[in-house]
Amino acid sequence: MFSKNKKLSSGFTLIELLVVVAIIGILSSTVLASLNDARLKSRTTRSIEDLNQLRTALEMYYNDNGSYPPSSGGWGGLYTCWGTASTNWIVGLVPNYISSLPRSPNNSTDCSNNYIYSSNGADYKLIWHQPEDCAGVKSKYPNLVDPARDCWAYGFWSPGALSF
Repeated sequence: MFSKNKKLSSGFTLIELLVVVAIIGILSSTVLASLNDARLKSRTTRSIEDLNQLRTALEMYYNDNGSYPPSSGGWGGLYTCWGTASTNWIVGLVPNYISSLPRSPNNSTDCSNNYIYSSNGADYKLIWHQPEDCAGVKSKYPNLVDPARDCWAYGFWSPGALSF
């Protein structure tokens, strides 16, 4: 015998569904924030590795030639606001000292947010100008932050190029 007062319940209530959707939204935003932080750290690590490889290539070039490759007027780079923009932005390194000149890991085409190089032959400065995480690099590797551009750039330089 069936009771008239008994309700048959099937499915979820609207409140239950909204709670589940809210929980999923909170979890997904946390995961996305973590992924973005990991991507930033990865690009920062890659940039330091790129610049270090270029520094090594520059030192090998110096050992063979007695000078660093001169920059052609100001700051050379793949994209630069202050000199010559070129795919061969450090002339003389490819292919003997490095297989190819790297591009900044943010893949920016903005002339102020890329690797740039300046040299007078006796000294050089190689930096990532306006990098994504200069403050993070400054806290972890303070000796990489450009003394002429405190947290506007980091990289490597010869002692005579501190003020470049």
